[in-house]
Amino acid sequence: MIETIAQQPMLAALIAMVGLGLLFGALLGYAAEKFKVQGDPIVEQIDALLPQTQCGQCGYPGCKPYAESIGKGGEINKCPPGGQATINAIAGLLDVPAPELDAEHGEEADVKTVAYIREDECIGCTKCIQACPVDAILGAAKLMHTVITSECTGCDLCMEPCPVDCIEMLPVEDGIKQWHWPAPQKVADLIATDRTPQEASL
Repeated sequence: MIETIAQQPMLAALIAMVGLGLLFGALLGYAAEKFKVQGDPIVEQIDALLPQTQCGQCGYPGCKPYAESIGKGGEINKCPPGGQATINAIAGLLDVPAPELDAEHGEEADVKTVAYIREDECIGCTKCIQACPVDAILGAAKLMHTVITSECTGCDLCMEPCPVDCIEMLPVEDGIKQWHWPAPQKVADLIATDRTPQEASL
């Protein structure tokens, strides 16, 4: 067997490559399990309660960093897009009193809004595309841009960089497209960290 392999360099090289691939694959698999970073479950739950607007009004670059801050004991009332409902939900999750929204970071909007680009005025500068944290704007340089309303979170970060002020925030009309089935009611006894805002207020 060894003599056959020695007489065929291509076969020997192929076997060597396969062997090295298996060896490195095993090492990488072991390293992935050995040094796997475990996420904080409470941070994941807090992040799921935040509105995911990625607007930065809380002072953090996104909802996940803010959730990590809350998980470390930070204030829970810095999210204007989420409003008091989100504060109550996080307070119920953490089993702490629910404070009022911190007005320093903004005010809660009464109506959900989305960005709208007046396309006939758009010059295609792409500045709004670069500013959008959720990639809800389509367009290319020197071509008309448009907003994907179903993806827009209403953070209004695209308005300030627009050099021709062709972006405005319009209220979202309630209709059949915005309707969703209500979430099922939980009947089992839950621990404090699993309670919904409605259950926490009871």
